[in-house]
Amino acid sequence: MGAIGRRRLLKSAGVLLAAGKISTGRVSLAPAEAATAGKPLLLKDFEPRSMLHVPETKVPRPRYPVIDVHTHLSSVAKHSQGVGLGEEMEYFATADEVLTLMDRKNIRIMVNLTGGVGKGLVEAIAKFQTPHPDRFLTFTEPWWDRSNQPGYSQFQADEIVRAHKAGASGLKVLKTLGLYLRENISSGPLVKVDDKRFDAMWEACGSLGIPVAIHVSDPEAFFLPIDRFNERFEELNNHPDWSFYGGDFPSNAELLEARNRVLARHPRTQFIVLHVGNDAENLPYVGECMDRFPNMHVEMGARIGELGRQPRMAKKFFEKYQDRILFGTDVVPHGTDTPQQVFTDKLYEIYYRFLETEDEYFDYAPALVPPQGRWRIYGLGLAEEILKKVYYENAARLLQVKI
Repeated sequence: MGAIGRRRLLKSAGVLLAAGKISTGRVSLAPAEAATAGKPLLLKDFEPRSMLHVPETKVPRPRYPVIDVHTHLSSVAKHSQGVGLGEEMEYFATADEVLTLMDRKNIRIMVNLTGGVGKGLVEAIAKFQTPHPDRFLTFTEPWWDRSNQPGYSQFQADEIVRAHKAGASGLKVLKTLGLYLRENISSGPLVKVDDKRFDAMWEACGSLGIPVAIHVSDPEAFFLPIDRFNERFEELNNHPDWSFYGGDFPSNAELLEARNRVLARHPRTQFIVLHVGNDAENLPYVGECMDRFPNMHVEMGARIGELGRQPRMAKKFFEKYQDRILFGTDVVPHGTDTPQQVFTDKLYEIYYRFLETEDEYFDYAPALVPPQGRWRIYGLGLAEEILKKVYYENAARLLQVKI
């Protein structure tokens, strides 16, 4: 170091020493800093607060009425390794409790996707849809526990017809198919998404003009090792059973391509591919699929965390496919004055804010600790004509209802 460099270093040190920022021998810290410096902080306890000063828009009600095509008001009560079995149902709230939420948040219709089968389906329809036919719709589900029985293909197709006559407006296919259902129901090889024993079921839906809401995969991170490189490490570390890495699980890409083969084989059947086509992290791929398959629609349930961190690409996606994107949340409404119900109110407000405003860097699920991933989202500020389509027009056309 030359003489000039030494003088500059000594001058800087003098300024810092005079200001009390350093002392000879070691750095001095403020009392509060000294109390915590060097102590370990568990990742689960890390909750940083943003220092950004940005506009915050409250959107308690959407600009237009909403059809939420992805809710769960009921569920098959018995499960075996992820496979819903039987006809016994459980319910999360009463119709009156849900209607109170709907009126607060300008939700015109809720679609209960998990309406069950047989007697369970009839019961679910009776609890919600029959007394309020203009507010609730119900989807049926496949009889998974009979899928390895002789004659299942025709039986399942006939059950779709019976369910439709009982009042079902569509079919919901959980990720049971592809990730849980096995040849012996809960043992043996996994049943593939494009297994031909289900062809008659898809065709029955097409013949009746009712859509299929299908969920075959999960976020890409769920198919990767749960390690320091996984952006959803906290979530998967807390729920290791959500991981589909290893074992005999197919890859995310294999599941999506199997689904695509189903869409290609049944062009007259309309598919609502849930969670932004089950690949919200890869909108170019989802767009390619929608270009290939005119019978493919998507909804956005539980994926604004993915959409909102890529707002420019997401907005272009909404603009290009504005006639085939449906509003959905994946909510499970609970009884009045419960913590879950309060969270549900706030969740709808976040969805509305995401779609309607250009707010920056806000929480997509503040009640989730840890969240799906440690990031925040940006609003899309969609045009009025697109908002109307996403909120209700596209769903009303596909479900053949009037608002």
